[in-house]
Amino acid sequence: MTEEDFKNGKVLLIDKPLEWTSFQVVNKIRWEIKQKFSLKKIKVGHAGTLDPLATGLLILCTGKFTKKIDKFQAQEKEYTGTFTIGASTPSYDLETDVDKTYPIDHINVDLIQKTTQQFIGDIEQKPPIFSAIKKEGKRLYELARAGETIEIKSRKVTIFQFEITNIDMPNIEFRVVCSKGTYIRSLAYDFGLALGSGAHLSVLRRTKIGNFNVKSAQNIDNFIAGLKNLK
Repeated sequence: MTEEDFKNGKVLLIDKPLEWTSFQVVNKIRWEIKQKFSLKKIKVGHAGTLDPLATGLLILCTGKFTKKIDKFQAQEKEYTGTFTIGASTPSYDLETDVDKTYPIDHINVDLIQKTTQQFIGDIEQKPPIFSAIKKEGKRLYELARAGETIEIKSRKVTIFQFEITNIDMPNIEFRVVCSKGTYIRSLAYDFGLALGSGAHLSVLRRTKIGNFNVKSAQNIDNFIAGLKNLK
């Protein structure tokens, strides 16, 4: 790959590490490309945010290919992960501490499998208050962390596939294929309610975006090493 390749446009598949924001990944990759080719600037953007506590596939576009970001963002996505039932958190994941606990004695394998059927197809979903969506110019998570009460409108999303892959109470492992705009954290929260309990997302990994698979992605260190070895 050359300087011109990055300017003309490259699609980079990165396996985002735990606790990195998507913005941090973009900044790091941009900085490394600029350093390698002594550039003052180069466009780099990502096609779909992953939360800091999620890992997996992040599509980055460089140069002229940043115009393709909307196209990639619109494609369906696949996630795997774990719901932990019997407890909820304000952020619907592990970013915040457990604030409520619930009974789980009534929950069995049959109820779990039946409950998944309620979420397949077009569903109404409220994004978490701890999200990057903007309201009146501010990110929702900024308002939430400031302790403000926020009214969030529900939105229609589509769950194409939702399967339970393992149950080891209180942890339920899953695979989901869904449309753009789906919050798996909200799915965890709503799934807990539908079970007559509560739940939060404890593990999340994005495995596919359209035809792109995380198996083809590089971790950040490998990308940087490959970049530095370019002649």
